[in-house]
Amino acid sequence: MPQLIKTRWLPGPASYEQVWTAMRDFTEARTSRTPDEIWLIEHDPVYTLGQAGKPEHIIDPAGIPVVACDRGGQVTYHGPGQVTAYCLISLRRYHLFVKEYVMLLEGVLLGLLHDLGLTGACTRPGAPGVYVPLANPRQPLPETVRTEGDSFEGLAKIAALGIKVRNGCTYHGLALNVHMDLAPFNGINPCGYQGMPTTDLYSCGVRISVQEAGDMLAARLAAAFIEYRKQKAQETSSHDTKPIDGRYTQCDGHAGGGAKPVVAG
Repeated sequence: MPQLIKTRWLPGPASYEQVWTAMRDFTEARTSRTPDEIWLIEHDPVYTLGQAGKPEHIIDPAGIPVVACDRGGQVTYHGPGQVTAYCLISLRRYHLFVKEYVMLLEGVLLGLLHDLGLTGACTRPGAPGVYVPLANPRQPLPETVRTEGDSFEGLAKIAALGIKVRNGCTYHGLALNVHMDLAPFNGINPCGYQGMPTTDLYSCGVRISVQEAGDMLAARLAAAFIEYRKQKAQETSSHDTKPIDGRYTQCDGHAGGGAKPVVAG
């Protein structure tokens, strides 16, 4: 079986627009036999405005370039000290729908942060990304707060995600704050939320490099995609053959791959 997922670091810090163009070109040129790839990168300072982005969420760019792009979501910041993982994935290959794909990305981030000791890391309904408690990122939120829904009180965002799906294939991905200058986040309403605090691994007491964080993230992403594919194949296999009057007939299998942008943050 050919290698399913290739991982590579791009030279950086890199221009956001150049990498964005490369992602689109890769996605346009790929065929059903093209291996999936995960690209890891640190970007030059840039604000990116997703398809749902509102310019009023850019408060004071202070000379940092603003790029309107085709990912889902609002406005976020990329810069040195943050690792961005671009997932160039065929959803059909892994039997994934868009909602499941977003949940998989968030699940990988949560698993990584929990293993790094940030057991308070969590998601919020309707607000893609991962958050940690400001008071103690190593302490899970009380159950009443976790189930409250859209409340961000006491939370800071540590990872953002935003994707694009074209012809059943994804590009863009997720960004994890490792050890960076967080001040540029003050120039925007991160992901469209006024006053949303942001943080990074270093501020939470986790001392690892961007390289180390990226390598761990990519390995977990690749493993999660492959494991999901195996699970769906097993589910399909268990339903493919059904006894009818002592005989077995073949049934159609599941083929994932919704194709529309996701509003993410």
